[in-house]
Amino acid sequence: MVNKEGKIEKVYYTIGEVAELFEVNASLIRFWEKEFDFFHPHKNKKGNRLFTKQDIDKIKIIYHLVKEKGYTLQGAKEKITNNLEDVDRQVEIVDSLKRIKGFLLELKNDLP
Repeated sequence: MVNKEGKIEKVYYTIGEVAELFEVNASLIRFWEKEFDFFHPHKNKKGNRLFTKQDIDKIKIIYHLVKEKGYTLQGAKEKITNNLEDVDRQVEIVDSLKRIKGFLLELKNDLP
C-alpha cells in the first residue's frame, strides 16, 4: 500500500510492532482484544495476530481513554458504545496537537 508521500506502508502489523507503537506490553493488547469487542485482528495459520491500520486506530481509541484519560475499562466500553464518533474525533484532535507541538519544538530548536 502506498501512502500520500509515496512511501510504501505495511498492510499488517505484528502484535509486537503494535505494542511498541503504544509503548505497552503485547499482553495488554491481547487483553484489550478480549475486553473490547469492536476490533478483531486477523490471525494467520500459526495463530499470530496481524493488525491493520483500522485495528491500530481502534486500539488508539482504547489507549486514549484508558491510559491518557484514566477511564476504567467499563467506563471506556460505555464511552465507545455511546459516543464512538465523538471519541474518535477527540483522538484525532489530540494526534494533531501532538504533531503541531513536535513541529513547534523542532522550530524552537532550529532558532539561533
